[in-house]
Amino acid sequence: MGPVFAVDRRRKFRVRIVGRRFALLALLFVLFAGPALAAQGFVPGIDDLPLMPGLAAEPGAVVFDKPTGRIVEASALGPDLSAGAVRDFYRRTLAALGWQRTGTLVFVREGERLKLVIEPTDTAGVRVRFDVAPR
Repeated sequence: MGPVFAVDRRRKFRVRIVGRRFALLALLFVLFAGPALAAQGFVPGIDDLPLMPGLAAEPGAVVFDKPTGRIVEASALGPDLSAGAVRDFYRRTLAALGWQRTGTLVFVREGERLKLVIEPTDTAGVRVRFDVAPR
């Protein structure tokens, strides 16, 4: 018998596990969609690219919308992040969002190419550059 929670003195309800399929789907959702949903906003100019928690967007993103596609150059700082953590986050998140990896940190989707450049900063942490261009 599962846990019993009292709603009021007259009613009680039980929490039951729905089944193995539901648990498997929930696990897959947390593994693949969780990083994207946990993000604290989006990369400036790229409204469908989540900003990793711990990264702060730098002002001055450049956005050009051309008939052949968009061109976006944006960057973010992560004072307490490592390059490996950023790389792992975006590899998982971008794959879940339909981007296919074609290089170390180069991805393509629907006629666009996204390149990430992760650089160490003078202080601890990293700067991440996001470059989107038509393929």
